[in-house]
Amino acid sequence: MQAYMKSSMPYWGIPMPVQREVIKKLFHALNFESQKQWESLVWDIWKNARYREERYAAISLCSHKSARKFQNIKAMKLYEKMIVDGAWWDYVDSLNGRVDEIHRAFPREVKNLMLQWSRSPSIWKRRVSIICQLKLGKEIDLNLLYRCIENNLGTKEFFINKAIGWALRSHAWADPKEVRSYVKKNKDRLHPLSIREALKNI
Repeated sequence: MQAYMKSSMPYWGIPMPVQREVIKKLFHALNFESQKQWESLVWDIWKNARYREERYAAISLCSHKSARKFQNIKAMKLYEKMIVDGAWWDYVDSLNGRVDEIHRAFPREVKNLMLQWSRSPSIWKRRVSIICQLKLGKEIDLNLLYRCIENNLGTKEFFINKAIGWALRSHAWADPKEVRSYVKKNKDRLHPLSIREALKNI
């Protein structure tokens, strides 16, 4: 598992179904009284983790039933810290689910934040800005998606070009004509990887 993830942090070697069962039992009785209490526990587990599964547990705690009321714009600071500190796709793509949830509830605030992230020195914040709307279908903010892509055209960074293609491919399920048109207009600026991924299911 460590070799596959190219991880400097070791693994316990616990399969994901077993991880989920252990985490469910450990966190079942938790009841957070404040956002500060929840964030403190998440960050404490994250920063003190010695094995990668422990960080997966911290991410799991982000979607705990008792923390649903804390999925707001304030929580974005915690997720930003975890994204930058984790700096790898397994962490980042999991945390993207939380960003997506907050974006649905606070679209204007998160849009402004994602536009900032799309220009960040951190490729992982840039990746999230591009893929944060994967599940929105026809409700997607195309202006936001295209602006975030625009801010990342010309890069050779694999995880950015893959994200661009992934985001476009996801939208193609809802509007293949729009995605085909966008790729045609920007074929000389999009990376070949992004084009392949975007058109894969059309």
